[in-house]
Amino acid sequence: MDIRTLELFRHLAGTLHFARTSRACHITPSALTRAVQRLEGQIGEPLFLRDNRSVELTSAGLALKRYAEDVLQRWDRLQGELSENLALGGELSLFCSVTAAYSILPGLISRYRRIHPGVHIRLETGDPARSLTHLANRDADVVIAARPESLPREVAFLEMAKSPLVFISARQYPEVAVFHGDGRPDWEKTPLILADSGLSRENMDFWFEKNQVAPKVHSRVAGHEAIIALVNLGFGIGLVPKLVLEQSTLAGNMTVLDNMPVLPPYRIGLCTRKTRLDNPRVRALWEMASER
Repeated sequence: MDIRTLELFRHLAGTLHFARTSRACHITPSALTRAVQRLEGQIGEPLFLRDNRSVELTSAGLALKRYAEDVLQRWDRLQGELSENLALGGELSLFCSVTAAYSILPGLISRYRRIHPGVHIRLETGDPARSLTHLANRDADVVIAARPESLPREVAFLEMAKSPLVFISARQYPEVAVFHGDGRPDWEKTPLILADSGLSRENMDFWFEKNQVAPKVHSRVAGHEAIIALVNLGFGIGLVPKLVLEQSTLAGNMTVLDNMPVLPPYRIGLCTRKTRLDNPRVRALWEMASER
């Protein structure tokens, strides 16, 4: 029962999705299936219950999951002890939004590469609303995410930036935003473009519910960059972090609207599972970010 096989099993036990684990771990689905079958042969019992619609851990699978977590944490600690006086190597996987990739990461990654040239950094970009899901599924060692109001107990968070949420409209389509005579927005007539999930969506939904407002939602899209693109085309007004707007190539086309709801700001930072801080590659990145 080798370390690589335990890593594959641990990831699959988190995702309960063979295709997702095969993609994230860079292994073919058939090779992943064979690895699970070898484990089941060694254990002598099935580890997963599978049908056409779902995958679940058996009681033996749950026991092996606890064992794998313990072994892999010990392995990480051992690597850290052995590498204290050696150059770091191996892979460090990161997940963040496109905006974070060119606004938060450049200086940090540049320094990390300079000090630890032997570490291969694998970066994936995508919808920031899925950052913590990537972390929970072990698709990444470290993610950049907005801190939710309630942070999962097993997640460590290191703040790197703070950004207010702003409402925007396209300069060439001023008629899209409709206001009452006192300057307040008319939510029943102003089309609104929101993120389909994530912190900004949750904050906006809470404000509407608290104020008993039924907004005219034009669409819900994945990612704040997509919101800016639709606003630029005149489909409605949008809600995005100011940091994302400032980094957008379309920022000059946008107007930040006044007299809008004031929502809690985004607290953006590095996130990792607390147990991964024993990993020397993760710990080195965390310490560098802390110094910033």
